[in-house]
Amino acid sequence: MSRIAYVNGRYCVHADAAVHVEDRGYQFADGIYEVCEVSEGRLVDERRHMERLKRSLSELRIPVPMSMPALSIVLHETVRRNRVIEGLVYVQITRGVAPRDHGFPPAGTPPALVVTAKSLDRARIDRTGHDGITVVTLPDNRWERVDIKSVALLPNVLAKQTARERGAREAWFVDRDGRITEGASSNAWIVTAAGELVTRPADHAILRGITRTVLLEVIAAHGLTLQERPFTVAEAYAAREAFVTSASQSVQPVVRVDDHVIGGGKPGPIALTLRSKFHGHTEFS
Repeated sequence: MSRIAYVNGRYCVHADAAVHVEDRGYQFADGIYEVCEVSEGRLVDERRHMERLKRSLSELRIPVPMSMPALSIVLHETVRRNRVIEGLVYVQITRGVAPRDHGFPPAGTPPALVVTAKSLDRARIDRTGHDGITVVTLPDNRWERVDIKSVALLPNVLAKQTARERGAREAWFVDRDGRITEGASSNAWIVTAAGELVTRPADHAILRGITRTVLLEVIAAHGLTLQERPFTVAEAYAAREAFVTSASQSVQPVVRVDDHVIGGGKPGPIALTLRSKFHGHTEFS
């Protein structure tokens, strides 16, 4: 079956999907995106993702391309047409098409909207969750507003490639003070020797991950101790457990940071418990 994409008002074959050469997303990375998990054919935490999408658009002063109920219909229809049961649905909105100029295009220029959906191998992701992943640390060279889910992801791309070249699955960015901000495509967490969970506060230095937000509810529901504060690379090396969170992975245990083995090289009980309880606290639509 051919994949189907939604592009600016039309559903079309994925292989034929295209945007204009002067789309500002292509010219300037002038756009935002969202990625929503699909589980059992339903969208996971759609409401939260759409709230973050509206915030990102507002921060960049990009108009909303359609009403939220209409966009919800497009998301569900794209998932349905692609027969995605377990996977992801991706939304990208740019400032639209206009002659190349750094300033904003004329008022009334319609934003461009693309929606795609794809299936994921959930069994493979679950196997990775059972085994854990390796991360490497790299200097954080991104702009100061990574709280906006912008399509300008070149530092993340380079960090992810470096991780792969070093045999790792993820890269953790480190700020000038030696503290970890977040991953190239995930939020970063550790569990201290005292059993306290630590993750950086959701300020301008990290993206306020939807999975991260839900996990805060899971942690509170299970009476676990949480500190929202920056943690150093040294603390990560000494952690009892570590893990990352994202829409595509939910909670993914980390068993090695650089050359330092975490938790004896096996996923820890807190990360595994949070992973197993996560979807009990999510919203389905």
